[in-house]
Amino acid sequence: MKKEEFKNIKLLYVEDEALIRENAVEYLSRYFDNVYEAKDGIEALELVREVKPHIIITDINMPNLNGLELAKEIRREDKKTQIIIATAHTDTDYLMEAVELHLVKYMIKPILESKLMPVLKTCISNIKEDVSNIKKLSSNTCFDTFNKTLLVNNEIKKLTKNEILFLELLCINSNRAISYEEIQNYIWYDSYMSGDAIRCLVRALRKKLPLDAIENLSGIGYKINFIN
Repeated sequence: MKKEEFKNIKLLYVEDEALIRENAVEYLSRYFDNVYEAKDGIEALELVREVKPHIIITDINMPNLNGLELAKEIRREDKKTQIIIATAHTDTDYLMEAVELHLVKYMIKPILESKLMPVLKTCISNIKEDVSNIKKLSSNTCFDTFNKTLLVNNEIKKLTKNEILFLELLCINSNRAISYEEIQNYIWYDSYMSGDAIRCLVRALRKKLPLDAIENLSGIGYKINFIN
């Protein structure tokens, strides 16, 4: 598979054995620009809520929260994240739980490239075909969260890097307001975000969006409004 096929995909790899995790992350980073890692289910769950990965590869046997427990927690709120379970054992009970959790694949270790790549390709196809990636802001305006493009009257509207990040952050958290601290961490993570900087960003973005698409909640942050 070509690296272009993995563009914009965020992958989380969960494994409690440090050496295995490091080797896997190094390998996966050859294909994915955005690879995250966690040493157990608790740490993974925090990352899931923070970065919203598209694909999760997790071991089953881990301390604190195992792979299946992690998958159950994710499935309470999210039915679409692509989850791959890796295990050293073939266990019928585990297999039955995996089916119920709508996992993409239950894979037996060691996981070879020849077996993993077709599974990842299936994950990417599922993600690209998911119509929920398209967020409608008006009858003629929508934001494609996967391809990170704003379409107005079926034409792509040019966005800056920070405008894309801000829209993405709003869209993946559309059920609530995003705080100024969250905006700082997501967009200006390596530098200071002034009040003028965020106001300037919002003002410029609003010129490209429908009226009232971005709502300012005084003292709290910003929220995005979609249409049905």
